[in-house]
Amino acid sequence: MKRRVLGVVAVLMAGVSAVPAAAQDGLALAQRFGALEAIRSISLSPDGTKIAYVTPHPTVGTAVYVADLTTGAAPVRIIASASKDEQIYWCGWPTAARLVCKVSVDFNLAGRWIKVARAYALNADGSDAKLLTAVNSRQLGLDGSGGNVLDWDVASKPGAVLMSRYFIQEDRAGSLKAEQRQGLGVEEVDTVTLKRRNVEPARGDAREYITDGHGTVRILGTIASNPDGYIREEMSYFYRKQGAREWLPLSKLKLADTGGVGGFNPYAVDPAKNVVYGFDDHEGRAALFSIALDGTETRQLLLSRDDVDVDGLVRIGRDNRVVGASYATEMRVVDYFDPELKKLAGALSRSLPGKPSIGFVDASSGETKLLMVAASDVDPGRYYLFDKTTRQLGEVLPVRPELAGITLAPMKPVTYPAADGTQVPGYLTLPPGSSGKGLPAIVMPHGGPGSRDEWGFDWLVQFYAQRGYAVLQPNFRGSTGYGSAWYRKNGFQSWRDAIGDVNDAGRWLVAQGIAAPDKLAIVGWSYGGYAALQSQVLDPSLYKAVVAVAPVTDLERLRAGAAGAYNQTLIQKFIGQGPHIKEGSPAQNPGSFKAPVLMFHGDRDLNVDIGQARFMAERLRGAGKPVELVEFPGLAHSLTDAAARTRLLSESDAFLRKSLGLPAN
Repeated sequence: MKRRVLGVVAVLMAGVSAVPAAAQDGLALAQRFGALEAIRSISLSPDGTKIAYVTPHPTVGTAVYVADLTTGAAPVRIIASASKDEQIYWCGWPTAARLVCKVSVDFNLAGRWIKVARAYALNADGSDAKLLTAVNSRQLGLDGSGGNVLDWDVASKPGAVLMSRYFIQEDRAGSLKAEQRQGLGVEEVDTVTLKRRNVEPARGDAREYITDGHGTVRILGTIASNPDGYIREEMSYFYRKQGAREWLPLSKLKLADTGGVGGFNPYAVDPAKNVVYGFDDHEGRAALFSIALDGTETRQLLLSRDDVDVDGLVRIGRDNRVVGASYATEMRVVDYFDPELKKLAGALSRSLPGKPSIGFVDASSGETKLLMVAASDVDPGRYYLFDKTTRQLGEVLPVRPELAGITLAPMKPVTYPAADGTQVPGYLTLPPGSSGKGLPAIVMPHGGPGSRDEWGFDWLVQFYAQRGYAVLQPNFRGSTGYGSAWYRKNGFQSWRDAIGDVNDAGRWLVAQGIAAPDKLAIVGWSYGGYAALQSQVLDPSLYKAVVAVAPVTDLERLRAGAAGAYNQTLIQKFIGQGPHIKEGSPAQNPGSFKAPVLMFHGDRDLNVDIGQARFMAERLRGAGKPVELVEFPGLAHSLTDAAARTRLLSESDAFLRKSLGLPAN
C-alpha cells in the first residue's frame, strides 16, 4: 500500500525542536513531556474529506480545527473556548457540513465547584452556531450532563441526531406549557433548525438508553431509589423486539463493588443480527456475550480468556458497528470478528515503522475511508487516513509533536514474586542506553484502584526514564483486568495485599540489581498516590522519597465526603468499615514515615478533594516529618494544563534527585 504525508502534519510540527534528549536539561525535557496531547479528540466527516479535531490552546484552553484532506491546506480554527474554565471535549459530524461539539464549563455552586456540559451545533466553518442542549429560564433545577449524542445517522433524516435529555420540571407561573416531566428521556433533534421530537418519554428511574445505531432505541437501563432517596445497588435492563414498544426484562446488574461484572452489562445492539453485545462474568473473569432480542433471549458466549478479562468492545463508523473485542495480556489484543478489518489491521501495522498497534477511530459513510491511530510504547501515536478504494495511507497528525527527535524507552512486560510467592505482573522501563543495573529507580503504582497499567506510551514513565530512572509499574492485587480473585475486595479494603505487592516490586528491583538500594523511590497519582503514601506505613525504610499526586489520604474522610450524594450507599460500601479505615489511611499513621514527601493537587479536583492532601500535609508536619504540598489553582484531577504538568515533572525530578543523592542537572 502507498504511503503519503498530508499537509495537516506540518502545522503541528512547525517549530518543534529535534534536539536529542541527552543534550537537554531537566526543565527542557519537562516542558516537552509536560505538553498536552495535541489531539484531544478527532473525527472524520461522512464523506471522508474533512477532519475536525480538538486541541489544547495556549491561552483559552481548547480550540477546534477543521482540515480539508483533499486540498492539504492548513487547518482552520473554527471555535475556541472562552477561558480555561471552559473546555471543548469532542466534536462529531451529523453531515459533511455540520458539527456537534460538547463543551464543559466550571461553576462555583454554593462554594463547591461543579462541571456543567452543553452541546452545540455549528457549520464546518464555525458559522451558524446553535445550542442543542434544551435549557430555559423556567427550569427548577440544573442538568449538568447537557445530553449525549446516541446516534449520528438517523435513518432518512440527514442532519438529525438522537440525543439523551434529562428533563427538568419547570415553573408553571405565566406558562400553560411548563414542562412537568422529570428524568432521562431521548429526543430526535435537527441540528440546523433545532426542531425536536420526543422519542422516549422522561423516566425518573432511567439511567441509560442504547440504540441500534440508526435512530431506534432498543435497550433501557433503570435504577430504582430506596425510600431514603438513595439509589439501589442494582441496575435493571430491558429490551424491545424489533418494531415493538413493550419493554421486556433483559438482565440485572449489581452496582455494589463485587470484583466482577456483576451480571450482564449491555453495550451495543447489532440490528442486522438482532442481538445485544455485553459483558458478564464467566469462570471468574469478564467475557463477551450476545443475547438475542427476538424474544428467545438466546445467550451466546463470544469471547473469553482463562488468564485475563475480556473488557473492550471494538466498534467502528457512524453507526458504531461492532467489529471485535479486546483484552490485555502483556499487550492489548484485538480479536476482530470482521475478517476484512482483521486482515487490514495486520497489513497496516506491518507497513508502518516499528509495527505499532492499530486502532480504528472513525469511518466515512460506507466505511470506504478509515481514520486510524497507530501507537506503541516508543511512539505516542499518529493518526492516519486509509482509503480502501485507492489503498493509500496518509499521515494526518502526530499525537505529541513536541517529542519528535527523542528516542523513547521500550516498556518490557515482567513478573516478580510477592512475599507469599504469587507472581505479580508489571512493566519495566529502563533509561535508553543504560546498563540496567545499579540505577535510581521508581515504583509507580497505577490509579483506580479499579484499573490496571497496560503496555504503551506513558508520558510520566518516559520522562523519568529520560532522566535516568528505571520505572516499574506493578499490576498489584486489587487491579482490574485479571478476574475477581485478583481484584480481591478492591485496593482500599484489601490494602495490605495491594500495598504489599507494591512494596515487593521495590524489593524485586533491588534484588535484581536494577535499583541501587539507597536510590529507590515511589511515585503515584490518585490511588497510586495513596499507595505511595501508604507504602510508608507498611515499610518506612524501603523507599527514600515519596511523590503523591492527587492522593487519597484518609479513608474515613473519603467515606464521609459521600454523605448526601445520590450514590452514597455505593461509595460507602466500596470503602467499607472496620479496622482498615484507620490502619489503611496514611494520614492516620504519620509517625511511620521516614522518607520525605512531595504532593501535588489541583484545588478543583472533583475525584479526590484537595482537603485530602492538605490533611496529609498537616498531619506530617504535626509529626515533624518533611513534606511539601504544591497546589494548582483552577485545575482538576488530571492536571490538564501544560504549565502545571511541566512544573510537576521538573519539581518532582529535582525532589527525587535531592532525596536520592543524584546530580541536580
